[in-house]
Amino acid sequence: MGFTPLDYGIVAAYLIAVAMFGYLRGGRQRSAQEYFLGKDAIPWWVVCFSIVAAETSTLTFISIPGLAYLTNLNFLQVTFGYLLGRILIGLVFLPAYYRGELSTAYAFLESRFGLPTRRFASIVFLLTRLAADGVRLFATAIPLQLIADVSYPVAILVLACVACAYTFAGGVRGVIWVDAVQMFIYLGGAVVTMVVLVAGHDAGWSGAIAFAAEAGKFQILNFGTGESFFQQPYTVMAGVLGGAFLSMASHGTDQLIVQRVLTTKALAAGRKALIGSGVLIILQFAIFLVVGLLLYGHYNGATLENLGVTRSDEIFPKFIIEELPPGVSGLIIAGLLAAALSTLAGSMSSMSSSVVLDLYKPLARTAFTAEQELRFSRSLTGVAAILLVGAAVFFMNTNQTVVELALSIASFTYGGLLGTFLLGVLFKRPRQSDAVAGFTAGILAMVAVIWLQIVAWTWYTMVGVCVTLAVGGLLSGLSRRTSGP
Repeated sequence: MGFTPLDYGIVAAYLIAVAMFGYLRGGRQRSAQEYFLGKDAIPWWVVCFSIVAAETSTLTFISIPGLAYLTNLNFLQVTFGYLLGRILIGLVFLPAYYRGELSTAYAFLESRFGLPTRRFASIVFLLTRLAADGVRLFATAIPLQLIADVSYPVAILVLACVACAYTFAGGVRGVIWVDAVQMFIYLGGAVVTMVVLVAGHDAGWSGAIAFAAEAGKFQILNFGTGESFFQQPYTVMAGVLGGAFLSMASHGTDQLIVQRVLTTKALAAGRKALIGSGVLIILQFAIFLVVGLLLYGHYNGATLENLGVTRSDEIFPKFIIEELPPGVSGLIIAGLLAAALSTLAGSMSSMSSSVVLDLYKPLARTAFTAEQELRFSRSLTGVAAILLVGAAVFFMNTNQTVVELALSIASFTYGGLLGTFLLGVLFKRPRQSDAVAGFTAGILAMVAVIWLQIVAWTWYTMVGVCVTLAVGGLLSGLSRRTSGP
């Protein structure tokens, strides 16, 4: 059917409305603290929806259906681990975070080990977030490139500029409220797509899924066997354990998510938001995976070449643009772009907050006024946008599914980061030198694991955690023996 003028109008009007809503909900910020954490507590259910939108919006929308189209439902195993990881965060990490007046996730490391550990963790976060969200920005540019028929660099630049302006105006409060709204918009878009695909088949639901069912694509559990067990990313063990460790790292030590949780201002509310998001994630991934299987049946299992696309991430956007009724495709694309912009805005906010609160303020010799600090924080948002554009352009030519690429990048450093937090929370003996050495060892171990392709990406975080805990614990034990009782 193609993208009609009505669809273009809906996209433009919707983005303007969302930007205005974010600005109004964000309110006026008078200091960097309000800009990054909000003035008053935000309801836990709003934060819950915001977490879901922030972590999966663009990647879930376009990449997960493509992944199911090529494979099956095995990815759902990872989401079971995501829920388990969030439950553990609520029990282990959040009490420590709410015990003091913490402005970032890494402020805890300073209180436990010292300022150098906080700075080290913050720098690692910034580099990881830059790379992972560079992939997210590229993923968001895919549907825009298909719609407007522009090059990927142009689409990336346009999106980054809009997200930067939005973050500058609304602060974290505006970002969170918009995220909460957008989750329902793009999830509703996925449900509408399912209805269209089922209604378009003469035999209804049974006919729509028949082709995928015959191909064995409804398999969820994969217990994995053989010598290549640890190189299979989607087995029960890799999914549950790997997903749990990855979720503990991303939602317990990553400022992008922790910043949102801390806006609730209370431990009980933070737990509800975090664990609730884990339940919603399972539902959301299931919906988008089924969309992929319905698309597989709709296209009769056609290859990427026969579909006229170069990567699986383009399959769902292609269907939205070419086959959904006028108006419906515009609304779904608008929801996708707006949700993605909110996610990018959250990334820019978390990166600038980490620079200001973790790196600048602890070392600043001259104190800024609240107004000067706010201006400085906003200027860093622009710097973050420029860096994200560069990262997105760098990842344009990758052949890997973008959701797997983003999670692989995050897993690269998450192991050392999570291991360091666990050293601080679970053990009293490790000192700052032990923590930094363990953190470094965890990252170096991941360099070797990834370079040699020893295990699949779902195992990355767990391997990094084990190495960090082993090295940090061993060094703390040796220092205790050499120093005596």
